[in-house]
Amino acid sequence: MDINIIRGVILLVLVFSFLGLWAWAWSSKRKSAFHDASMLPLEEDKGVIPNDIDPTDETRSTGEGVSHVN
Repeated sequence: MDINIIRGVILLVLVFSFLGLWAWAWSSKRKSAFHDASMLPLEEDKGVIPNDIDPTDETRSTGEGVSHVN
């Protein structure tokens, strides 16, 4: 066997692996799981995503009630 045949086989394995991973990631079955994972940084301590944030809430802009110190 020539080294170039081995390189070609490795290249084909990597290309098909990439295409398989790409198809898995973009399949419609995975959409809800990836959406749930994307919302993890927004969750509160109780595991709920706050949807009712009032942009006119004065306590958010003044930092009132913040328990940490910079």
